[in-house]
Amino acid sequence: MGIIMRSFELSLLVYFVYGLTYFVMGLVLLLEYWRLAPDAPQKHLFQPLAVFGLIHGFHEWLEILLITFSVLGKSFSNYMVWLRLGVLAISFIALAIYGWRSFRFGQEHHSPLAIFGGVTLPIFAIVAAVDVISAFAAGSIPVFLMVESLVRYLIGVPGAAVATIGLRGGALKARVEERRPLDKYLNLTAIGFAIYSLTQLFVPAMNTHLARIFNIDIFHAWTSIPILVFRTIAGIIITAGLFLITSFLEAERQKIVSEAQKARLNALKKEETIQRLLLRQTIAAQEEERARIARELHDEMAQTLTAFSLELATLQQDLSSRPKHQNILARLQNLGKTMSQGIQRMIGDLRPAHLDDLGLVPALKFLIDQARSQFSLSITFETQGHVRRFEPLLETAIYRIVQESLTNVARHASTDQAMVNLSFLPGEVQLQITDQGAGFDPEELFAAPRGWGLAGMRERAEAVNGKFLVKSKPDEGTTIIVVIPTISTEEHTPWKQSV
Repeated sequence: MGIIMRSFELSLLVYFVYGLTYFVMGLVLLLEYWRLAPDAPQKHLFQPLAVFGLIHGFHEWLEILLITFSVLGKSFSNYMVWLRLGVLAISFIALAIYGWRSFRFGQEHHSPLAIFGGVTLPIFAIVAAVDVISAFAAGSIPVFLMVESLVRYLIGVPGAAVATIGLRGGALKARVEERRPLDKYLNLTAIGFAIYSLTQLFVPAMNTHLARIFNIDIFHAWTSIPILVFRTIAGIIITAGLFLITSFLEAERQKIVSEAQKARLNALKKEETIQRLLLRQTIAAQEEERARIARELHDEMAQTLTAFSLELATLQQDLSSRPKHQNILARLQNLGKTMSQGIQRMIGDLRPAHLDDLGLVPALKFLIDQARSQFSLSITFETQGHVRRFEPLLETAIYRIVQESLTNVARHASTDQAMVNLSFLPGEVQLQITDQGAGFDPEELFAAPRGWGLAGMRERAEAVNGKFLVKSKPDEGTTIIVVIPTISTEEHTPWKQSV
């Protein structure tokens, strides 16, 4: 009795491991199926194989239940036996579907194994079917053994064999495509299915020609090992191979995603570079147009007003004896003078001559002097480092940012004090404009109307590859920081000047 129980416990353990192996295989493939993209070529392969693993694992656990009932002397309905056989048939059908799909997937790279299988499998199926059906017709075997044998002979053996052929073709395809070591993993899985296909030849002992030669009792007598152990080993090999395959595919997907992300980042960088170049060209064209308008105002309007003033002066002398006209002429002289001053301011705003002739620092000093007078502001201007000239577009960007910032201080900051600091550092120039005024919420940083000026300043900084930062809090003032890289190679000689 003790020997029987130990044998029973060992059988249960083998069945449990056997079922667990295939069930885990089904879970792994099911998870991989869900991760795959809808158009992935492996998706239609993993679906039936996952169904096979899950259902076949359940079949073995159902087998454990029936064996336990038998050993314990418990009765069970024949429906349970037919249910187990139905579950086995469904799992083998899923395996056959996978085998056919894998065969189709690797059909361009089949080896002589495919030719051998294409010849022997139909012959085996015909011989097995005739053998089993003839035995049933002669009354040698019951209907249940006939159905189980046909399920194993006609579905299980060919399904696993075709899967072996398909996996071998897939391995050859992977080798041609240089997807190493995927070919080795596919070959390993093919070996597992080949072993599994052979084990399905061994059916329970019964009165048929094939079963007299290949049955589980004879196999045990030959090897002293139950056939279920070999099926379990085959399942372990298949599961290990499929796990390696899914791991390889996951790593391959991650690589594709990583390369796609890199390509996207490179495209975004190129697009950003193009946008910056377009912005730079737009600002340069804008400044050129401003300079052209400034020249035309200076060369045409200013000269015309000068001539107008001279003509008025001449007319005033000619009409000196007419006091009534003198008042009118004096008003016209004042209007002409006002118009001339206005045009000169417009010319300076459009394109300050100091910036082109004297450089950035003198132009900023002149700009700050104008802001002091125009807006009644107290502005401190400091420079640090070795003052040097930069390309015109960079100097213009800094000048315009200071100009817009001081205008914002006058209009929105509710303060009359500001500080402008310009630092000439090795490889870059830093601009900082600070006020202790009303400040604002940074979340509304670029909201209209204040945001239009800030957006313009940011665009000018980014057009010359600079960084633009605004720090502000309500009632705590505002600080604008601009850092722009330079290509100047002059040595850095620290010095500080205040005005």
